[in-house]
Amino acid sequence: MDMRKWVADTIAADKKKAVPVLSFPAIQLMDITVKDLIDSSEKQAEAMRLVAERCDTGASVSFMDLSVEAEAFGSKTVVTDDEVPTVVGAIVDEDSDPDELEVPAVGAGRTGLYLEAIEKAAKEIDDRPVLAGCIGPFSLAGRLMDVSEIMILCYEEPELVHAVLAKATEFITGYAQAFKERGADGVVMAEPLAGLLSPDLAEEFSAKYVRQIVEAVQTDEFGVFYHNCGNGVVKAVDSIKSIGAMGYHFGNAINMADILPLMPADVLVMGNVDPAGQLRNGTPESVAANTKEIMAACTKYPNFVISTGCDVPPMSPWENIDAFFKAVEEFYN
Repeated sequence: MDMRKWVADTIAADKKKAVPVLSFPAIQLMDITVKDLIDSSEKQAEAMRLVAERCDTGASVSFMDLSVEAEAFGSKTVVTDDEVPTVVGAIVDEDSDPDELEVPAVGAGRTGLYLEAIEKAAKEIDDRPVLAGCIGPFSLAGRLMDVSEIMILCYEEPELVHAVLAKATEFITGYAQAFKERGADGVVMAEPLAGLLSPDLAEEFSAKYVRQIVEAVQTDEFGVFYHNCGNGVVKAVDSIKSIGAMGYHFGNAINMADILPLMPADVLVMGNVDPAGQLRNGTPESVAANTKEIMAACTKYPNFVISTGCDVPPMSPWENIDAFFKAVEEFYN
């Protein structure tokens, strides 16, 4: 698919299809657990197909599972039946020799399953772009070093952090390239931890490395869509814009109307219905109201696409998810 044309056509369209980060709630449609899902490429591909059949999305977005790449490096992951997996502990600390941290082969651990899933999904979903999921470099480094510790080490041991970031970037670049080879039309790169950094640190420890990945993998046929759900993105907007992604996805920690006028007009800017507060814990009425409120404030910008602020939690009621899509349709009509 010509992704630059898809972006341009989406911006030009009067009515835009929503592009939520919606995949894990498929476990309810399949009557399986999160563990069942993440251990099977067949089930992951089926989940993406079921969501695409039920929901008129602008793109099919894969799983935002930010444990996969860290697990491939050797991190320990906690998996439950109804929550997205999480990484616990650290495998790199201030006493570590970063040279001893091995960059895993692409396909190591569960990354192989996610690659297989995208290959299968891309063959079945041919009416919209299929976007794989991957983590961003600073967020991966944070999982390898511990999320709280890396914030301190950026000041106290910046050389160590940069050494780990270089290895994280090398792996993510190869992983994204492998998704491209398996038929994905792009990747949604989740870099939420960078949203906690000051603008200067966000440039030094995140944007610089994200830019390297974008330059290495993005083509007319393969787009990078950058996700950051932190509250620091408005202040770091210059750095974020410089990444050069085809699209940007922001969380509900910010007001979308604050960031849209600061972004280039030729890239997609997506967000930001609260996935936990609304889609997981709200009502169909509150979801519809929140969706229409955001659209009323933001659709004057042609490059705005309504989405969720982050990944929709696995056990979000489908009544709420359906209400989101119905509200989008009603707003445009």
